[in-house]
Amino acid sequence: MNIFGLAIGLVTLGIIGLGFPLVIQTERRGGYLWWPYMLAVGVLLAIGSLFVGNIWVSALLGAVGATFAWGSTELKEQAVRTEVGWYPFNDHKVQPPLAEIIKKWKAPHL
Repeated sequence: MNIFGLAIGLVTLGIIGLGFPLVIQTERRGGYLWWPYMLAVGVLLAIGSLFVGNIWVSALLGAVGATFAWGSTELKEQAVRTEVGWYPFNDHKVQPPLAEIIKKWKAPHL
């Protein structure tokens, strides 16, 4: 019996579950303009998973990378949820580097 599939599924479920607080806290502390950086981290982790020899580490890197990539699409929607009042608003957000350029880009969404 091979439990790799079940084990990696459960671990991936946990990683995805940690993605929700990641999105909430990133938007609360920094705002949705951090989405390109979060997307870049996700893509780099996913690409990195291709070059790791250990199948467990490779699968985990891919799952974490996908979670970060998904999180980048959720930051704008989380900002909307905050504006509606579903989450506390923070006036003192840390602006990302190149914020004025990023403001001109359309934030991704699924």
